[in-house]
Amino acid sequence: MPLGGGNKCGCCKKTVYFAEEVQCEGQSFHKSCFLCMVCRKNLDSTTVAVHQDEIYCKSCYGKKYGPKGYGFGGGAGTLSMDTGEALGIKPAGQTSHRLTNNPNPSKFAQKLGGSDVCPRCGNAVYAAEKVVGGGNSWHKSCFRCAKCGKSLESTTLADKDGEIYCKGCYAKNFGPKGFGFGQGAGALAHAQ
Repeated sequence: MPLGGGNKCGCCKKTVYFAEEVQCEGQSFHKSCFLCMVCRKNLDSTTVAVHQDEIYCKSCYGKKYGPKGYGFGGGAGTLSMDTGEALGIKPAGQTSHRLTNNPNPSKFAQKLGGSDVCPRCGNAVYAAEKVVGGGNSWHKSCFRCAKCGKSLESTTLADKDGEIYCKGCYAKNFGPKGFGFGQGAGALAHAQ
């Protein structure tokens, strides 16, 4: 602790005494100086965001240093026309978008082009609708028993010859047959 009673404030550079000290990132601040550099809101340990030696509230920090562009709105479905000039951000000039004829598409584009094919309907299966079972990729809506149409889960299916069945239909159609191999809970059936 330097002579004069305490550390120097990271904002006003005056002495900070213990009773009024707030510490952040190894620096000391007066409680009254611990404010966002942009909007001047009071900060605490849950609302502070630090960039180099500057302190911000999380909202102003996000506007100044966070991601920019389409899809990075101000939250809760808002559309903001704020360019950030008040935060010291220089608005970028409008750039026109143009199509390219790139002969080497990205791995992402190659993956989309080469997606799995659903064995039930024959259409492409994309990640958002993909269910894996029986060694194949299926659409969620196609992931049903081939006999009764019951919706399946990976734990409730049995597969045969590339087709999927619920355990009940699989047992009826492909299980052992004859006297003593009933169709369910204690039933006796005589197979002809």
